[in-house]
Amino acid sequence: MPTSCFAATAAHADAPPLSAHVITETAARARFHAQLDAEHALGAPQPKGRRLYQVIARCDQWLGLLLWSGACWHLKDRDQWIGWDALTRAERLPLLVYQSRFLVLEATRAPNLASQLLGVAVRALPAQWEETFGYRPLLAETFTDPECHAGTCYKAAGWLAVGMSARDGRHCGEKFPGQARPKKLWLKPLHPQARERLVAPQLPAAHAEGVAAHTGERCALKIAQLESLRAVLQRVPDPRSKSARRYSIGAVLTLVALGLLRGATHLSEIVRTAQRLDQRQRAHLGLPCKKGTRFRSVPTYDVFREVLRRVELEALARELTRWLQAHAGTLPRTLAVDGKTIRDHLGLIVTLVDTESGAPVAVATDVRGKGHELKTTQALLASDEVNLQNAVVTADSLHCQDLTAHLITREKGGDYLLQVRDNQPTLHRHAQQQLAGPLPLFAPPTVGADASKSGR
Repeated sequence: MPTSCFAATAAHADAPPLSAHVITETAARARFHAQLDAEHALGAPQPKGRRLYQVIARCDQWLGLLLWSGACWHLKDRDQWIGWDALTRAERLPLLVYQSRFLVLEATRAPNLASQLLGVAVRALPAQWEETFGYRPLLAETFTDPECHAGTCYKAAGWLAVGMSARDGRHCGEKFPGQARPKKLWLKPLHPQARERLVAPQLPAAHAEGVAAHTGERCALKIAQLESLRAVLQRVPDPRSKSARRYSIGAVLTLVALGLLRGATHLSEIVRTAQRLDQRQRAHLGLPCKKGTRFRSVPTYDVFREVLRRVELEALARELTRWLQAHAGTLPRTLAVDGKTIRDHLGLIVTLVDTESGAPVAVATDVRGKGHELKTTQALLASDEVNLQNAVVTADSLHCQDLTAHLITREKGGDYLLQVRDNQPTLHRHAQQQLAGPLPLFAPPTVGADASKSGR
């Protein structure tokens, strides 16, 4: 039967309590759908997105069925009641859940039973949703058809009637049968400060996980690649005490690497990249489950910050570069160099990137920051781990230096395309003189404020 259960006292003292269960078994869900098809006016919906199947029972007898899913994208009256803008709504909509079906089974119907079932269901919903999906929602919503139902049970259960749908109460591709007509919109706060939290500058941890979990972005690496990257980065010395190692150093640094490979320049971007991983990916990284649940959590901002402040960044860059090189075989033909400073004084990251795919192929770090990009880049190009054979390296004018050109061509067997700006007057003038004659086939027909220095 159920994996989780919440009980409530029944209206009559001598009656057994009502309990709310989450249905996960295939056979139980089939029975759930069959009951909806047989007795609900809209039937059973097609499974889509995140759904929570909730059954209210007494002594294992099913009395009511509730199906919860993601909220409607835009409801004017709801959005006005909350008081959020379009950007906040887009980010925090996952904190709302939609009651797409509510059915009191015909064989068990009795006066006041519907409102009792709603009360039990809503009280259990936040904890059950968190156990299933890893975060607590803040607001529930649903529609009723005023031409068919007065919505008395919702009013008795403490739901708020805040307005009407603009047209016919569409949701997730569903549509009420018959002629289109507006439906009454009901809201039920799932926390005493639900409205305040939905518009607050910062969300409490119990809700923040839900925002990141619905961004819809995928990890760039496959499962096998994640596992191999974690194994490589597990070799980096762990600077933390044993009591602070809930998340292994390999898992934490793999999440850091994923952020860097996506071009993260802020620590918060690394954290968001980690939060976007699904449960299967988190399992393959060995991330632990939250206590009492099957939901695997990711490290918090403070965990990443502590690791990055104390870890040997050179070892991280070395191991990551080795992994990139091992998976790349030989480098792509066209590469670009770029340097970025991660906020909070965590250091400079210089990346060698495939300009066609955008995938990094080597990285280097310097804790001293942005002012040391040139030296850090030259050290990266000179590294034995970096293969530039038959590659073309492009870089901005900062890297238009003899040593950089020498490393790319004489030392590594590659080619370069380096920008020349007028803040290098001698070189800029020489480039203009060279381009004043017959132009090579690859050169642009005109010369503006910038020129290019290329060679082998």
